[in-house]
Amino acid sequence: MSTPSASMPTTATAAHRKAIALAFSAAVGGFLFGFDSSVINGAVDAIQGHFKLESTVTGLVVAVALLGCALGAWAGGRLADRWGRTRVMVLGAIVFLVSSVLAGFAFSAGDLAVWRFLAGVGIGIASVIAPAYIAEIAPAAMRGRLGSLQQLAITFGIFVALLSDQLLATAASGAANVLWLGLEAWRWMFLVCAIPAVVYGALALRMPESPRYLAARGDDADARRVLASVLGPNEDVDDRLAQIHNSIRQDEENAHAATLRGPRLGLRPIVWVGILLSVFQQFVGINVIFYYSTTLWQAVGFAESQAFTVSTITAVTNVLVTFIAIALIDKVGRKPLLLIGSVGMAVTLGLMAVAFTQSTGSGDSLRLTGSWGVIALVSANLFVVFFGATWGPLVWVLLGEMFPNRIRAAALGVAAAAQWLANFTITLTFPPLLSAFGAAIPYLIYALFAALSFVFVLTSVRETKGRELEDMVA
Repeated sequence: MSTPSASMPTTATAAHRKAIALAFSAAVGGFLFGFDSSVINGAVDAIQGHFKLESTVTGLVVAVALLGCALGAWAGGRLADRWGRTRVMVLGAIVFLVSSVLAGFAFSAGDLAVWRFLAGVGIGIASVIAPAYIAEIAPAAMRGRLGSLQQLAITFGIFVALLSDQLLATAASGAANVLWLGLEAWRWMFLVCAIPAVVYGALALRMPESPRYLAARGDDADARRVLASVLGPNEDVDDRLAQIHNSIRQDEENAHAATLRGPRLGLRPIVWVGILLSVFQQFVGINVIFYYSTTLWQAVGFAESQAFTVSTITAVTNVLVTFIAIALIDKVGRKPLLLIGSVGMAVTLGLMAVAFTQSTGSGDSLRLTGSWGVIALVSANLFVVFFGATWGPLVWVLLGEMFPNRIRAAALGVAAAAQWLANFTITLTFPPLLSAFGAAIPYLIYALFAALSFVFVLTSVRETKGRELEDMVA
């Protein structure tokens, strides 16, 4: 009797290791997401000088990728239900690879904008597929931790992109200078994106398909094999497969439950919850901190030449605090952490707004003196801590697990598309708000959205900790 019980933990551990390995492989898409969306930061000035662009055109070249992200997220969710999760991962890797190479050899601002839009499509695909796949292969007890790997990979990708840009620019003594093979350093910043794209594609080709997609297609043998490999001997694979089929059958019997359409402005309530989670994640202004951080840092006395160093500090902070979410999400739960994050973000953004009411000057000459500079600086970094430990990773986890099986990928695609459109809106509106009202008003607006997010989570978001995906109902 002792032999089977002794071998049981080893087999269970092996299964969990398999689930962890698959989650890491899927999260490489998140790395590409972070890397490709941030890599242009180090190239912006060189691109503007090379193509002799006005600032408005430069901003469009940078922001157009976000529109591609929205399209990629929307299309990726639908393609995942038709082609399967891993095939769409391969598609995303190909799009990443092609757009990176073509952006590196761009001959005008127009074609660079096209390739950046295409890169955005790849980012959007990755933003949908990774959380859906991870949620569908992860055991319920560790689904939150594995789902948080997506955000960890995104933040690590942002950091590596900043580091890569700095190394290439330093090697060429400037991003606009020729580095290798007669190509400027800014071109190599895009070309190096091809490396993680190839790695992502190679991993996707070796990954098993989602068991829930296989079951929906009628391929029970493969679905059973994949479930057995990630759940371990303590789980009844046949019972789990029966639960999946029962969930699919219920959706088929109730046609309205197998679509996104519903009574509230054309969508089901659960889809609106996902959309609003995504919008609130962006409307608290997190990307203002990342995209326009030099304005804040210069305002408290840092030189523009130190922009990389201070941006790197923010990026590293964002990576490290994600581990807080990984440690707590399956113990504390999703909803309590989101509520804590909302309060923390509202307070820190409010403090930043108050601090900037004491600023002098405008634009590049904006200054905060005395203790107000310290308050703004500490508040900005605490805001990143609260976001990175809660809303950053948890929204992706919830989007991957909160929807019923039959609409998961499509609903996730719609929610992620809304997230990218919200990101685009915040990115586009911050400069004119800053110019018209100074920094205090934008940060006050973001603080109000953080406060509203608390009310929204309290009243509309259901806890999903420990629940099987088959138990998710609208």
